[in-house]
Amino acid sequence: MEDGAEVQTVSSDVPNTPNQELKKLLSFKVYKRRWFVLLVLCLLNCSNATIWLTFAPVADESAKYLNVTLEEINLLSLVYMVVAIPLSFGTTWMMDTLGLRITLILGAWLNMFGGLVRFFGKSEEERYTIPFSAVMVGQTLGAIAQPLIVFAPTKLAALWFPDHQRATANTIASMSNPLGLLLANIISPMMVKTATQVPTLLIAYAAPACVTCFLATVGIRSSSPPTPPSASAESSDSEPFVQGIKLLLRNKAYLVLLLCFGSGVAVFTCISTLLQQILCVQGYTNDFAGVCGALFIVFGIVGAGALGLYVDKTKKFTEATKIYLSLTALSSIAFSVVCLIPHQKAAVAAVCSLLGFFGFSIYPVAMELSVECSYPVGEATSAGLIFVSGQVQSVLYILLLQALTKRLTDSPLSTCGGVVLSWKVPMLVMAGLISFFACCFVIFFHTPYRRLLAEEKATYGTKECSVSTVSESVPSVEK
Repeated sequence: MEDGAEVQTVSSDVPNTPNQELKKLLSFKVYKRRWFVLLVLCLLNCSNATIWLTFAPVADESAKYLNVTLEEINLLSLVYMVVAIPLSFGTTWMMDTLGLRITLILGAWLNMFGGLVRFFGKSEEERYTIPFSAVMVGQTLGAIAQPLIVFAPTKLAALWFPDHQRATANTIASMSNPLGLLLANIISPMMVKTATQVPTLLIAYAAPACVTCFLATVGIRSSSPPTPPSASAESSDSEPFVQGIKLLLRNKAYLVLLLCFGSGVAVFTCISTLLQQILCVQGYTNDFAGVCGALFIVFGIVGAGALGLYVDKTKKFTEATKIYLSLTALSSIAFSVVCLIPHQKAAVAAVCSLLGFFGFSIYPVAMELSVECSYPVGEATSAGLIFVSGQVQSVLYILLLQALTKRLTDSPLSTCGGVVLSWKVPMLVMAGLISFFACCFVIFFHTPYRRLLAEEKATYGTKECSVSTVSESVPSVEK
């Protein structure tokens, strides 16, 4: 069969299936090429994340080389958050209207140019110098590329993967972004011991961006496969963008998810951003803060993989999201307590691991849930607005928590090296916020799985067949 296609078959235990519906179901195919498209997206996500976080782990050396302040170095990372918010709406329109292929290739080229522009400089007195303006332009190009890449997992999973692999595909693609952040935290300090080594670091991050751009441009030949993998992919024409936005704003379940899960994303962003500043007050070193940040990501990836496989088999999107969001709230409460106690490295590391395992791993499942509760609105639109909500709330939470800090006049254990701030009140407020929104989500979020029901109706011509029966009786067999 062409391109290693796999055919969706129906087992004989599906009763009274009409012949025409059986023929229709037999026409669904999944292609081995889908794994290559997923690989390219993962590489793009990872590369974009490393470009985003290039300078944060080596801020002091970067500031010396570029001859700027630490505040200006922080702007190189902040630009990603600032640019993503206004561009997100255009990105969702582009992905749902122009298609996955054009969007990913455009994101790949912007990401490559961003990585290359950062290296533009000149030789002066046997020393290669790069102006800060060139680096900022490169970071801005990478920031423009970010929503084009980050919004793609749900769309790719819907168009290329059958229903029993969608959550897993979404998980793999989504978790490649934090994997890139983890690599940046490891590679940047390893390569930059002195300020003069910064240009070498920029080359190291630009090279993968060029390779990934080549793979995307040459390898991604279409936005969707010749034959759809599922009924929802066959009828993938989503609502027009403006009409889709109107439908989302009238969808109570989606609005609850938008607000509550966005709050969860904001809490995770706050902890990731402020972790070193919080821990240094109690005498914890920067190296230990880095270890805790790595534990966040590693356990998040592990948890996301396990949860994605479970949800793919059971289709319990709502139950998994409610349980994991509640456990994330409990972990946040525990973190708000242990981070204020000195000499508790094991406890702090354990709580950070739990926060990553429960809080980080819920992201791809929540993205799938946003599509299920808002179908037939386009996947990029429904998932993209969740991303925007998380970004907006992240900015508000960071500003709020910083405003609630108080300067300490005496802190003998501090390793902060400058002004010492008390994070007691901000941490308690953060724990209260995530607990409040977790309770709201558990109580008020109820929705049918609209996409799965539409697939059942399109395939079997009835709504009486359960989701579990469909997923169990429609395996893939490779020819």
